[in-house]
Amino acid sequence: MKYSIKRQMTTLFIGMVVFILLAVFVMNGNFLEEYYIHNKMQVLTQIYSTLDSFLLQEEEINSEALNDTLAPLAEKSNIALIVTDASGQVRIKMRTDAENEELKMRLVGYRFGINQKSSELLEWQESYELRKATDPVNKFDYIEMWGEFSNGNVFLLRSPLESIRESVGITNRFLAYIGVGVILISIMLVWYFSSKITRPVLELAALSQRMANLDFNAKYTSGGKNEIGILGSSFNKMSEKLEQTISELKSANNELQKDIEKKEQMEEMRTEFLGNVSHELKTPIALIQGYAEGLKEGVSDDAASREFYCDVIMDEANKMNQMVKNLLTLNQLEFGNEELSFERFNVVELVKGVIQSCDILIQQKGVKVNCIMDDAVHVWADEFKAEQVIRNYISNALNHVSGENIMEIKIVKKEETVRISVFNTGKSIPEEDIECIWDKFYKVDKAHTREYGGNGIGLSIVKAIMEAFHNDYGVKNYDNGVEFFMELDLQ
Repeated sequence: MKYSIKRQMTTLFIGMVVFILLAVFVMNGNFLEEYYIHNKMQVLTQIYSTLDSFLLQEEEINSEALNDTLAPLAEKSNIALIVTDASGQVRIKMRTDAENEELKMRLVGYRFGINQKSSELLEWQESYELRKATDPVNKFDYIEMWGEFSNGNVFLLRSPLESIRESVGITNRFLAYIGVGVILISIMLVWYFSSKITRPVLELAALSQRMANLDFNAKYTSGGKNEIGILGSSFNKMSEKLEQTISELKSANNELQKDIEKKEQMEEMRTEFLGNVSHELKTPIALIQGYAEGLKEGVSDDAASREFYCDVIMDEANKMNQMVKNLLTLNQLEFGNEELSFERFNVVELVKGVIQSCDILIQQKGVKVNCIMDDAVHVWADEFKAEQVIRNYISNALNHVSGENIMEIKIVKKEETVRISVFNTGKSIPEEDIECIWDKFYKVDKAHTREYGGNGIGLSIVKAIMEAFHNDYGVKNYDNGVEFFMELDLQ
């Protein structure tokens, strides 16, 4: 398997070993020298303190106590030293004459400020300096400490750095050999232990495949008390539970199928009802319109009677025809057969156009129209459907306005939407009727609705359109009237 756990575990573990070895190489190569210099500086400071203490007490320079204390420390740390008095006379030396002469020249160079320019200052104290310098003859790097003791003697201590660099190289080569061996041993161990872990995992994978094929007789048999063993036991319990649950689901599915069939029958009855209503109304409408046109052409001798009956017939025909159109529109909206065409348009112009189309009715009823809106507010919606909602609201307001005969239309911007509201003065809607006014054929005041030719479908169309838009809509009662509102998206 390309992405097997065994391969991933092996890769991860070997990667960790390689990373640790590389980290050791980097740390050893970059920081060991600094650590060595830091410790060497401490040893030099310790030797300085020891010498200063002896010289201050005016001990014999070549005494056994001084040699016993100083010599082992200097030899162990590979430190050369020279001490001279103010006149340059050597008082303490621990190297051959040639080496001592070289140290003496280095000390003179420091005293006269010559060596400072070619060395790096590591630490400065009032009585001494610690520097990293390169010998101009052999080109080796050293840690050098020079200064004055409390009794006025001048000294120089020096320790080479080449030994630590050689140690770093040897250590890195040794780590490389050890690292190769560790990696090889790690590969074998990880491969062995990962095989023991992945074997039961593969068994669980096969078990899950059989369970996916609804074979619930498959059981985990490897056992064990570790996490994988617990997982296998859980698989067995899950297999038993799934078998029981699927049996219950089959029974529930049968019941659900019956409910679905029943719901489909109800939907078919509803669709058939709307279709039948539309079909049944179209025939009498056509007949009424036909007879009305016949009467207008002179069927009756009494001109006044002919005119009156013709107007009544044609008026009723128009009402019934409008109801059929509304029912068809509502049916398409409720069943999702009406496609929405969203576009950006100026809703202020749309509202003003609807108001202008109702101007004759507004003047006949003596309604005062107040418009509170900006010059232009652009929204995203189906413009034709939005006009239907606004026209229904305005027509509804004109049909129910009374009292002060005021109709107020407001367009208010929110953060992401625009609220269009239509308010009319008059009677409030009874609270028990507010939830029902959106239902088909529901009429609060049937007598009044009959007067203006309403059929209780307009607000149902509003509900269907707004739910298709997925926008808010509703109605609010006030002490002096009723307000219907809708919201459209700005974006």
